[in-house]
Amino acid sequence: MSKNINAVVYEKHGNPADVLHVKSRPWPTPTSGEAVVKMCAAPINPADLNQIEGKYPVRPELPATPGFEGAGVVVDLGAGVKGLTSGALVILPHNIGTWRDALAVKAEDLVVVPEEIEPVHAAMLKINPMTAWRLLHDYVDLEQEDWLIQNAANSAVGRAVIQIAREPGYRTVNVVRRSELIDELRAEGGNAVIVDGENLRDEVKNATGGAPIRLGLNAVGGESALRLANCLAFGGTLVSFGAMSLQPLKIPTGLLIFKDLRFRGIWINKWYDNATPAQRMDAFQSLFEMAKRGLLKTKVEKAYPLSEAKAAVAHAAQGKRSGKIIFEFGE
Repeated sequence: MSKNINAVVYEKHGNPADVLHVKSRPWPTPTSGEAVVKMCAAPINPADLNQIEGKYPVRPELPATPGFEGAGVVVDLGAGVKGLTSGALVILPHNIGTWRDALAVKAEDLVVVPEEIEPVHAAMLKINPMTAWRLLHDYVDLEQEDWLIQNAANSAVGRAVIQIAREPGYRTVNVVRRSELIDELRAEGGNAVIVDGENLRDEVKNATGGAPIRLGLNAVGGESALRLANCLAFGGTLVSFGAMSLQPLKIPTGLLIFKDLRFRGIWINKWYDNATPAQRMDAFQSLFEMAKRGLLKTKVEKAYPLSEAKAAVAHAAQGKRSGKIIFEFGE
């Protein structure tokens, strides 16, 4: 085994392609209660880029290694580790920095993945599918055939919402910016797919037969979020988990007075920190069951080696991608 590993590092906040570089580090040694994990795959999420830019609520001590998400294989165990075996595929915690060849982690913070799930898919279950799961289960008690509406429906969370909603028979209105996504999202199970615009409310009414919509999921903010709020029924809830437009949410007082809407937010890292290990495993079990059946596979546009970190983050920052940019770790 190599005596050194490569790790992506930044010493100051700024444009990721400018401030990131790859450094050699000693191969990690586990202390008591730790496991050494050799990384298999790690995605580049918007939150990763925001943290490198210094625009994220959590700022690690610098120099730091980015990466909120990833999966790898246990290759070494420290003293006193129970219930974990060498060779197990595991999902990493979000506060550790996954963009490196290998790392030592507290064994109790690792989530063991069933063998049927490929590492590259396991690496992307924790943030986007878990967010989708919580969005559908924590805010409004939906019943079979109830409608919900979401913008950014072609995002990783949006696609996971479509797939997870199908199981209990919830129906989705999926708002997108590009008409070429309509057939694709319908094929994935979206009940209605509508291009965002001034007439959204009328188009949604037509698509749903005027059915009440009690849950809206917002990843865009600005005007798009307001159009979503206008589609909700009296007493409906809009849950925000992203702000792709970089525009604030401006809510007319009338929507509060006459529609009594509720506005909520979710930060999946905070949910994860506050959940008990049993609650976490419970949620993961549901995701694992779906992943075993070939669902919840986050689309990948391109995989890069760690040595091409600058090119990878520049690619990840581009809009109109067809999937995630990820790091894959070779032998």
